[in-house]
Amino acid sequence: MKESIMLLVILLPVISGILVPLLPFKKRRHMEIFLEIVVVINSLLVWGILLEFPEESFTLARFTGNLTISFRVDGMTMVFAGLVSALWPFATLYAFEYMTREERERSFFAFYTMTYGVTLGIALAGNMLTMYFFYELLTLVTVPLVMHTLSREAILASRTYLYYSLGGAAFAFISLIFLTIYGSTTDFILGGALDLERVGERTNTLLLVYVMAFLGFGVKAAICPFNSWLPKAGVAPTPVTALLHAVAVVKSGAFAILRLTYFSFGTDFLEGTWAQSVVMAITMFTIVYGCSRAVKETHLKRRLAYSTISNLSYILFGAALMSPAGMVGALTHMVFHAVMKIASFFCAGAVMHQTDRHYVHELNGLGYKMPWVFGVFTLSALALMGVPGLAGFVSKWNLALAAVESGNPLSYGGIVCLLISALLTAVYMLTIVVRAFFPGKDFDDRAVSEIRDPGWKMVVPLVVFSAFIVVFGLYSSPFVEFFQKVANGIY
Repeated sequence: MKESIMLLVILLPVISGILVPLLPFKKRRHMEIFLEIVVVINSLLVWGILLEFPEESFTLARFTGNLTISFRVDGMTMVFAGLVSALWPFATLYAFEYMTREERERSFFAFYTMTYGVTLGIALAGNMLTMYFFYELLTLVTVPLVMHTLSREAILASRTYLYYSLGGAAFAFISLIFLTIYGSTTDFILGGALDLERVGERTNTLLLVYVMAFLGFGVKAAICPFNSWLPKAGVAPTPVTALLHAVAVVKSGAFAILRLTYFSFGTDFLEGTWAQSVVMAITMFTIVYGCSRAVKETHLKRRLAYSTISNLSYILFGAALMSPAGMVGALTHMVFHAVMKIASFFCAGAVMHQTDRHYVHELNGLGYKMPWVFGVFTLSALALMGVPGLAGFVSKWNLALAAVESGNPLSYGGIVCLLISALLTAVYMLTIVVRAFFPGKDFDDRAVSEIRDPGWKMVVPLVVFSAFIVVFGLYSSPFVEFFQKVANGIY
């Protein structure tokens, strides 16, 4: 029964999404009710699975050798599936109001809902083949969302996203081949599944394959130099970019790298090698590059996109430390950053929805006219900076602590990169806050006199995400302790 529910939580959103263009909804409200019920029920089913924690894997299909499509629940599944299922109902609610001014709503909500199921497929994957299958499928269901407006810019952005994603998947596929040949299994096993007797003298070859797969899966995590697709994808409607930049796509890339490092190749094989130094150096460069570009960027959503590029490599830096503490730091930031960044993107979307303003210099004086939106944005800005008492401080602290404990000389450079990033984050986030609340003496209030906060469907998710940011900051111990158990194989 529990195994069947694992398959159900993947298929229910996919089938429901397919049905959206086909069902004869008489009113838009009926479609909203249908979709919200489906998403909420699916999230409840996911949490039911996670709380029951079935230890048995569920094999859907068996191919040649040890290649199977199978699903299972472990600690990593609990983290990623729990995150996705907690945020998706609120993201869907937000999308209902945002999309009132967009065309082709049914097509949008069809792919938007299908993406939920596919992302859960990645979370529940029991082996590399299953994860790779849904990883590829995620590209196919999100490309129509990126090109939703059908503008020339959106079509070009979707092409870039597709080309980068398919190229990255090709690199990742190489690791699947080598794991099949040199691994005892393709299943995810904490500590890795490589058979060192089979590897023999081919250690450097396997290390090269790991680096290639790291970069391949890293495409969706927007690692340098494969990150240009992410800012371009900002042309999509904000509910899409929020999920692309905070939850579904980019976190799937980070999640896949954690699986690759800790559960397929294994840290015993990788730690202390040239491959570790290479991937760690790339993540450190990406951290500084992303926040540096964010400081220069004047378009609001693209600024947040570059911020995402930087923050995603925080997670990858934790993975590259290749220690239990590094995994704890990576998981902490994966979860906490998702909440902080989806809140800031939804605030940006609310501004664009209410004012049709897209650039930072156009935000002067909006703080007092949109207190809910800019109050939440300010909170998320402080959290992303790492202010104590908020979620971002906890995750950055755990990453810095893991870097110190690792004893790797290169990891100290990572701490410097984190500090530089914190400073630049303060610059590019607080610039927006200051403009919104302190526009200057020459500002004419009549320019914003008609502007108001959006309706409750957009405000409620913002308030909920704000609560998460505060709770994660003040009461982080239960979450961090759980991540420690995951890293130590207790879950």
